[in-house]
Amino acid sequence: MRIRAAVLEQFGAPLQVAELDLAEPASGEALVRLVACGVCHTDLYTASGADPSGYAPTVLGHEGAGVVESVGPDVSLVAPGDHVVTLFSPQCGDCVHCRSPRTNLCLAIREQQNRGYLPDGTTRLSRNGEPIRHFMGTSTFAEYTVMPEIALAKIVPEAPLDRACLFACGLSTGLGAALNTARVEPGSVCAVFGAGMVGLGVVAGCRLAGAERIVAIDPSQPRRELARGQGASDTLAGGPDAVESILELTGGFGADYTFEATGRVDVMRQAVEAARMGWGLCTVAGVAGKGETLDIVPRLLITGRRVCGSSFGGVKGRDGVPQLVDRYVAGEIDVDPFISHRITLDDVTSGFAKMEAQDGIRSVIEFG
Repeated sequence: MRIRAAVLEQFGAPLQVAELDLAEPASGEALVRLVACGVCHTDLYTASGADPSGYAPTVLGHEGAGVVESVGPDVSLVAPGDHVVTLFSPQCGDCVHCRSPRTNLCLAIREQQNRGYLPDGTTRLSRNGEPIRHFMGTSTFAEYTVMPEIALAKIVPEAPLDRACLFACGLSTGLGAALNTARVEPGSVCAVFGAGMVGLGVVAGCRLAGAERIVAIDPSQPRRELARGQGASDTLAGGPDAVESILELTGGFGADYTFEATGRVDVMRQAVEAARMGWGLCTVAGVAGKGETLDIVPRLLITGRRVCGSSFGGVKGRDGVPQLVDRYVAGEIDVDPFISHRITLDDVTSGFAKMEAQDGIRSVIEFG
């Protein structure tokens, strides 16, 4: 079938909306009609050329939600008509990682996915007979996409897909960092560095976990106000004195849990230093730039602080995303404030520009 999609032709150049050919789903795959897709920083990171594992040409996009149109042979997890959220982090249910509660990083299709291919080592996207690679196994900057069934989370039809798409990446990453990775305990003190999509999700996750005090740190006043709306009890503008300010707010102890959601290594260090001596846990959710390293004073660790990373919030996609969407439908998570702009596929580059200017939290592409 012929579809319109936003193609990354070369790094550092605007995406080009073009007509492509999309083949029918093969065994274990499904054809999804996209209804909405968030414009995420990871897409911008790859388009810029900063991602050392990036490739072109490819159809970007990974924060999508839509409806299953058809399925290939041997598909049992989804059926035509199902409402789904796309998963760049799949869940096969069978590999050693899927069987372990300690990680959400499925191994089943990871190698081919990282190279831009579907599980059989080929693509369903092409132009004039030349293959176009898939991005993160999803390629949701398109009217339709073909994906492995293990990379689709079936959700309740009551969830509006223009909101549900945010659970495909940023929102689940933040919520899961608090609920799954850090496992925030009731009555605890939390500090969240960064109040973008992921950081706001962390704030909401800390609230859901029953944290007594949540400090949100971000230089943007509008974002600090959004953090208060998600449950932050205190806000700080950050800067060089952020650690000292957190220590003052916490009686000199620091926070039981700190979270970094900026991708800046200097802020990651602040998040470690702001963690409480004895048991403070720093969870790093931001993606640092190519070649950057995190400098930590070893004594901070020897005196009881811990550091961990969080990918997709530790969420096992097919199981965890529907549960988070259910909590949204039940009114426990307020998604509407995250959607700053509604755009069309042709405006995807403007979504990148708004993100770079920190104009709002999320631009959502709506497919007519």
